[in-house]
Amino acid sequence: MYDPASGRAEEFINHQEIQDSIQYAKENKHNRKLIESLLVKARDLKGLNHREALLLLECEEQDLVERMFHLAQEIKQRFYGNRIVMFAPLYLSNYCVNGCTYCPYHARNRHIARKKLTQEEIRREVIALQDMGHKRLALETGEDPVNAPLEYVLESIETIYGIHHKNGSIRRVNVNIAATTVENYRKLKDAGIGTYILFQETYHKEHYEELHPAGPKHDYAYHTEAMDRAMTGGIDDVGIGVLFGLNHYRYDFTGLLMHAEHLEAAFGVGPHTISLPRIRNADDIDASAFTDAVSDELFARITAVIRIAVPYTGMIISTRESRKTREKVLKLGVSQLSGGSRTTVGGYAEEEPAEENSAQFDVSDTRTLDEVVNWLLELEMIPSFCTACYREGRTGDRFMKLVKSGQIANCCQPNALMTLKEYLMDYASEDTRRKGELLIEKELKKVSSDRIREIAERNLKEIEHGKRDFRF
Repeated sequence: MYDPASGRAEEFINHQEIQDSIQYAKENKHNRKLIESLLVKARDLKGLNHREALLLLECEEQDLVERMFHLAQEIKQRFYGNRIVMFAPLYLSNYCVNGCTYCPYHARNRHIARKKLTQEEIRREVIALQDMGHKRLALETGEDPVNAPLEYVLESIETIYGIHHKNGSIRRVNVNIAATTVENYRKLKDAGIGTYILFQETYHKEHYEELHPAGPKHDYAYHTEAMDRAMTGGIDDVGIGVLFGLNHYRYDFTGLLMHAEHLEAAFGVGPHTISLPRIRNADDIDASAFTDAVSDELFARITAVIRIAVPYTGMIISTRESRKTREKVLKLGVSQLSGGSRTTVGGYAEEEPAEENSAQFDVSDTRTLDEVVNWLLELEMIPSFCTACYREGRTGDRFMKLVKSGQIANCCQPNALMTLKEYLMDYASEDTRRKGELLIEKELKKVSSDRIREIAERNLKEIEHGKRDFRF
């Protein structure tokens, strides 16, 4: 039985409901009147349910698809403007006891270089990231209770927050680790994490179990219900996602939105972010062996429809995607972007030797952070290093209420400009600084409140004189 408020995975991600939704979308994909009515409904900025969203995705009428793209851009601009939040992943360890067939960390892989960063190595990595200009990290580990227990992750978070180098510091640590207990989520909350991120990979239970033949991740229900335990443990910002290409996209697209609906129904707030990775080659993993590949064109449509369906939720694209693909989906809904990333264990302080490959996946966008920032400025987007909401307690339902009311822009726009100014003063190349200064001058004029604009202008001057970390 389908029940979005249930705590049982097979009820809030109900197989029959997904199958019925797929059939509904196929039967109505030429129903222009119905599709047009959904586009009108979406303009109320309250989103669409999973079945409505899947129908939009199934639509093949090119003029209606173009209208979806335009609507997604309008919604993105309404809630997020042209701000793009920057982050970088930091892989702490690739020891893993699972048997995931799509990930080179799987326990049977005997030739990948297994590594685990010491606290001193973490310090060096974080200083290197700070020297690039990063303020926000996403910690990544394989699942191994012996080599990478929760205590190791907690110690690493404490180390990271304690590092202050020149004008640099990491102000927000997001965590992407394996599903765990309510007690452990409470410990992560107490450690001061930002968002807890966990990808479902696929919502198709039978296929999920085939893809995870061994290890604790084989337990579909325990993994799928992890966000419930995280939110019960006090973590109110959670991030979900699937790995497109593992299973047919219609099924996982629908399951992803059902998961968002479940969190809203059960906890009163949906996911803080949705990530959109596609499977990539890595070490002994051949992406072409998975037959459900998602084309670039379809990937853009998925991005646009998710933006329409969940207008308040942040969307993340990593360096798995090429510059060309990232540029297209940025306009359609993406609000967070990684830059200068390494998917090896370490690799920021000192590049990993080729013979010691410890990467989780091959990076498509290999540009430096400054090159990515420069590119965004050319696109007239604001690279934002802001972490103010997390540090001011604007998380979970408090954050979402501000987003839905439109009031969050009063904080986000000036905060983005001030953190960009910090980057320009401390880390940017001459060309990037020049472009950034011009954009800041232009964007300041768009701040609607005279009082907020005056404060922002004053703070920007203070940043020029060496002060840091202003925030609304």
